[in-house]
Amino acid sequence: MPEHRIGTREEWQVARDELAKLEAEQAERNEEITRTRRDLPWVRVEKEYVFDTEDGKKTLAELFDGRSQLLAYNIMFGPDYTLGACPGCTSLGDGIDGSLVHLRHRDVTLLCFSRAPVERLTAYKRRMGWQFPYVSTYNSDFAFDFGLALTEEQAQQIPEVKEMIDNPPD
Repeated sequence: MPEHRIGTREEWQVARDELAKLEAEQAERNEEITRTRRDLPWVRVEKEYVFDTEDGKKTLAELFDGRSQLLAYNIMFGPDYTLGACPGCTSLGDGIDGSLVHLRHRDVTLLCFSRAPVERLTAYKRRMGWQFPYVSTYNSDFAFDFGLALTEEQAQQIPEVKEMIDNPPD
């Protein structure tokens, strides 16, 4: 374990007060970013996207499940992944089920989607014990059209993505 400076209580308090100022500045910046994101213009979706689900094919409108809002999270699980999704995405997925009832009471449907075939997503969902809706964009342009998937050529041009393709997480 690396050496760490040991100081007095007073030194700690001065450093902690300085950190608190930085944290307050960061919180203010985060609020600004949140306001900017909230103010982004909406885009009319005119293309008829169809997704593969456990219950068969559904349109984007049907994914709303009768609610006025849809919150969709892209879990990075590519068509070529063999064991499962991105570990970070999987960790986030583990915390979703508890939010579902609260979101539904606020007229929000939450679901996750990935580019792998729906059969593989369903098997992974069962393995992980997830209950949230998990749909596939494998047979759809949705992920590409919204910048959530890359063509093979695009992926090879981004070093971090190329590394993930060459050495998948599973």
